Amino acid sequence: MEERIEPPEFPMARTCPHLPPPGYQGLRDQGPLARVRLFDGRSAWIVTGHALARTLLVHPDISSDHRNPRFPALSPGRRVLQSRKWLIGMDAPEHTTHRKRLIPAFTLKRINRLRPGIQDLVDRLIDEILAKGSPAELMERFALPVPSVVICQILGVPYEDHAFFEGEAAKLVTPGTPPEEMGAALSRLDAYLHELVERKRRAPGEGDGLLDELITDHLEHGDATPEEIVSSSLMLLVAGHETTANMISLGLLVLLDNPEQLTRVRENPELIPQAVEELLRFISTADILSRVAKRDIEAEGHVIREGEGVFFANAAINRDERWFDRADTVDIHRDARGHTAFGYGVHQCLGQNLARAELEIALETLLRRIPTIELAESVDQLPVKGASGPQGVFTLPVRW
Repeated sequence: MEERIEPPEFPMARTCPHLPPPGYQGLRDQGPLARVRLFDGRSAWIVTGHALARTLLVHPDISSDHRNPRFPALSPGRRVLQSRKWLIGMDAPEHTTHRKRLIPAFTLKRINRLRPGIQDLVDRLIDEILAKGSPAELMERFALPVPSVVICQILGVPYEDHAFFEGEAAKLVTPGTPPEEMGAALSRLDAYLHELVERKRRAPGEGDGLLDELITDHLEHGDATPEEIVSSSLMLLVAGHETTANMISLGLLVLLDNPEQLTRVRENPELIPQAVEELLRFISTADILSRVAKRDIEAEGHVIREGEGVFFANAAINRDERWFDRADTVDIHRDARGHTAFGYGVHQCLGQNLARAELEIALETLLRRIPTIELAESVDQLPVKGASGPQGVFTLPVRW
């Protein structure tokens, strides 16, 4: 008689800033699809296999619609977030319409035009860090400002307000934030962006950001509402700085924690784009993708029933040995293309071209301009962000 395995609790606790939760190994040992148990007692499915993930993420009966009453939540706070109408919580054709409005701002051609400005910003921040001397805390002084300044410029949001929206956004992505605080933060961000949209609407032609384009091209033509523009802008504002800030800090952390790989990058700076791709795979900052089954689906000898939650654990999917050889080892010479760090299918990250540009410039410049940079604390002393949010650290102390 086959032994029944009690589903483990999910999400799982992390013990290292840049490694998957230790519990992922037990899930991977069960095969590409396993059962987990959520905080509310619900049972759900977890996908850890690369091939299965790519199949299910484009399956017509796998839904991203947060308005489905059976859509799974990782925490009470996530339920608050999922009560909102987000681009990531829509299915086609609604998702197609909303995403199409945003695509022109994030094409590779348009992002490449931003590279000189990103380089200037990175150099300026490093100038300030060097002027103040060693040691330094890089999360607040470097990793966070780089994507925060850039997404403000893209959107046309005044950067002088960054302390406000970064503080409120942190409450949305920090596991353990009480639901009422998360709801209040959402309300404050909503009010801020609604006021900004109205201010821009009263002064057409004065701004040149994405918000201004959305107002001119869609709001004034009646094919978008202020609520839709605010929702899209809020998603970009939060996602546009939080995940990339985590990747900049963790990318540097992984290289500093792997001296042989660090030496190779320093000696061969032309490998930076390839190294960034491998770091994206190895770290998988945006670890957990959430979906719900619209109909019964047969997969890997199991049946995912209609209404059951399906989670995709990127930090496990991108370490599938059947897809990536020696997957638990970071190797900057690896061809890491095909990873799912940005998702897969129609919901693949809209800002991936921007994230790659920021990561390449930030890491290359840091290693070139501060060649003796090293961690000021051991990795196991760094506080790890909670299980249900993006993978990352709160601080990154370095010296040189």
